[in-house]
Amino acid sequence: MENSNGTPILEAHGISKQFGAVQALQDVDFELYAGEVLGLVGDNGAGKSTLVKIISGVYQADTGKIIFEGRPVIINKPRDSTDLGIETVYQDLALCDNLDVVANLYIGRELTKVRLPIFKRLNWLDEASMEKRAIGLLEELHVNIPSVRNLIASMSGGQRQSVAVTRSVMWDCKVVLLDEPTAALGVDQTLQVKKLITKLKERNLGVVVISHNLQEILDITDRIIVLRLGRRTATFNTNLTRPEQIVAAITGVG
Repeated sequence: MENSNGTPILEAHGISKQFGAVQALQDVDFELYAGEVLGLVGDNGAGKSTLVKIISGVYQADTGKIIFEGRPVIINKPRDSTDLGIETVYQDLALCDNLDVVANLYIGRELTKVRLPIFKRLNWLDEASMEKRAIGLLEELHVNIPSVRNLIASMSGGQRQSVAVTRSVMWDCKVVLLDEPTAALGVDQTLQVKKLITKLKERNLGVVVISHNLQEILDITDRIIVLRLGRRTATFNTNLTRPEQIVAAITGVG
C-alpha cells in the first residue's frame, strides 16, 4: 500500500533503543504512507509502544534517524513531533473529566478575543468560535456526541476515545498514532472508533494503530508490520494475508 507518488510521509531507519540491559528495539525500519492505516502488532515487549514513543518524542532513540515528508528531522521532545504534524493518542486519552468536549478539544490552544478596546491586554475566550469549529469537525468525522457542552465524565468509552482522536486532528496534523484505540470498549463503541479511523484515512492522513486485537487489525488496516523481540520480522498487505500468517510472525512459530 503506497500513496500516489510512492513516498512515505513518515520513515524511521535503523532505530535502536536500550533500557539498561533490555534491548527494546534493534535496528528497526518503519514507513507510513499518507492515506494509509498501518497496523503495528507484536506480543508484549515486542517494542511497539517504544517505537511510537520515539516517533512522538517521549523517548529518544540511541541510534537511527527519522524522516518526515522526505527530509530528516530531529525529535527530542513531544512538542517537536506535534510541530511536524504528528499527533499521538495514548490509552489513557489524557482528557479532563471535569471539562466539556469543547474545552478538551482546545485545551492549551484556546481561541481568544479582545472584548473591549480599552482592555487590549485582557482577552476573553472566544467560546462561540470554538464551539462552532468543534461541532463542524465532529460532524465532518461523523462523531456522535449528544452535546459538545457535555462533560467528558458523562460520556461512554467510545465517545471519550472519539473526542481524543478528534482533538488529534484539530490542528492540521498529517499523522495520527493510536495506541490500543479500542481497548476495553464494547462492540458498538469499537465500531464507532473504527468508523472514525476510516474517516481519518479519507482525509489522507497516515494512521498507525497498535492493537492486540488481530481481527480489528485485519478489519481496518492496509498494511501490517510485525515486531518481535525488538526487531521487525514481517510486513503484510492486509488483504492478501491470512490470520495464521500474522500469528506465526508474532510468535516466531511456523
